[in-house]
Amino acid sequence: MDLELLVYALDLISTFAFGLVGARVAANKGLDYGGILFIASIASISGGTLRNLFMGQQPPWIQHPWLFFPVIAAVVITIAIGDKQEVGRFALSLDTLGLAVATVSSAQFALTHDAPFLAVIVLAIVGAVSGGLFRDILCQVQPVLLHRETVGTSALAGGLVYLLLTKLSINELAVAIVSGLVVVLVREISIRFNLNLPKVVSK
Repeated sequence: MDLELLVYALDLISTFAFGLVGARVAANKGLDYGGILFIASIASISGGTLRNLFMGQQPPWIQHPWLFFPVIAAVVITIAIGDKQEVGRFALSLDTLGLAVATVSSAQFALTHDAPFLAVIVLAIVGAVSGGLFRDILCQVQPVLLHRETVGTSALAGGLVYLLLTKLSINELAVAIVSGLVVVLVREISIRFNLNLPKVVSK
């Protein structure tokens, strides 16, 4: 598959994944259709928007309006399902895939715009986790990013691997795949074994 076509396909998948989880969380909080669409949109596009704005670029949804189509599809599916239910394992897996794609694409974006080492890592994390953070804050639930499943750690690991592999002049597609797999592996392990970063323990 052509690399550009693969990137477009993964963008659609990640946008749909973030939108589906965002819509499900919003529906569980009893929001109306407009609220569900708003939260799904925020969850899907805010990470890329912040990343681009930090680099002085237009948000991706202005450059590529078709990114709203998977968001709308996620909302329609959520409304069609109807009944309140927890975010299922399938949706969580899609969210993990979205996290991996967003991490890699954000790191790649930062590098192609000549960002320094630290900025690449920061932008990889910002692009990957901001949507979920805003989703949880707006829906008034405890942000996943701040207390479980090592979402930020997964993005950090993927961003570091991406940056280090690019220094070795490895094929760009291979770098993207390996880095994305690192994100998926770290998060899936944390979910499977209920792992999280250490917390302050009251004495």
